Amino acid sequence: MSIVATLRAAGCVFAEEEAELILSTADGLGEAAAMAERRASGLPLEHVLGWAGFCGLRIAVGPGVFVPRRRTELLAAHAARLLPPGGTAVDLCCGSGALGAVLAARTTGEVHAADLDPTAVVWARRNLEPLGAHVHQGDLYAALPPRLRGRVDVLAANVPYVPTGEVPLLPAEAREHEPLLSLDGGDDGLGVLRRVAAGAPGWLAPGGTLLSETGEHQAEAALAAFAAAGLDARLVEDDETGATVVMGTREGPAPHSSAVSARSQGDGGAAPSSGSRFVAE
Repeated sequence: MSIVATLRAAGCVFAEEEAELILSTADGLGEAAAMAERRASGLPLEHVLGWAGFCGLRIAVGPGVFVPRRRTELLAAHAARLLPPGGTAVDLCCGSGALGAVLAARTTGEVHAADLDPTAVVWARRNLEPLGAHVHQGDLYAALPPRLRGRVDVLAANVPYVPTGEVPLLPAEAREHEPLLSLDGGDDGLGVLRRVAAGAPGWLAPGGTLLSETGEHQAEAALAAFAAAGLDARLVEDDETGATVVMGTREGPAPHSSAVSARSQGDGGAAPSSGSRFVAE
C-alpha cells in the first residue's frame, strides 16, 4: 500500500500533504512507510515527523510535548514586534519553546523560557539553547532568575486555557498524546492566565507587555484579569485562524520606543495575518 493510501485509510483528511512531509523528512522509503504507519495509528503528524513548522522555523517536538499551533503565530508575531533590539523576553509555559525560538531568532537581547513539565523543558532546551536562550524548570515565575524582576520587555505566555470539563471533547491527538498540564486551564479555562496576569507587573519593565492566547468566548474575562492586575489591556484577533490574544502593558515609557517603532514598519520578521485586528478594551 502506498503512503498516501495508508494515510487515507486511516482517515487523514490531508493525506497527500502529509505524505509529502513524511517523504521529505524520512531517510528513505522504508522509514517513510514506518512513519506513515505511526501516523495511521493516531500519533500527531508533528510527533511522527519530529518537528512542527512555526513562523517559518522547524521546532523539534516529540512524544509528551505540546505541539505549537498555527493560531499561536499571532501571539508570536505581536511579541516579536514588541521586543526591542537588545531587549529581554520571557516565554512562560513554554512547552517546546516555539515562542522563545521566534523571539530568540529576532533579537540580540536576552531570552528566557520556563515550564513546569520536565519533558517540555527537555524539548525547549533542544530548541532554544542553540539560539543562546536560557531554559528553566518550575512553576511560572518561580522558575525565573530573580534578576529579571522589573526588566522583562515582552512576556509571552501561551497558557493552557481549555476548561477542565471540555478537555474530554478535544481531538484524540491532543487528549492522548499531549500533556494534560498544557491543555487544562481549570474550571473556566482561565486559572493559569489569572496567575500569570497577577504576577506580571512585578516582572515587566515599565512599558513592557504581557501577551497570552485565550479562547474567543473567554476574551472579556481575560481582559478583566489583565485589568485587575493593573495592566493596560487590549485584544488582538485574527479572523483567518480564529486566534485571540490578550495583551497588557505595564504603565511607563515603552522600552526603546524608537527601536520598536522602526521594527513595526517591517523587518522581515513574523507578521500578523492580514485578517488580524485590534479590539480595544
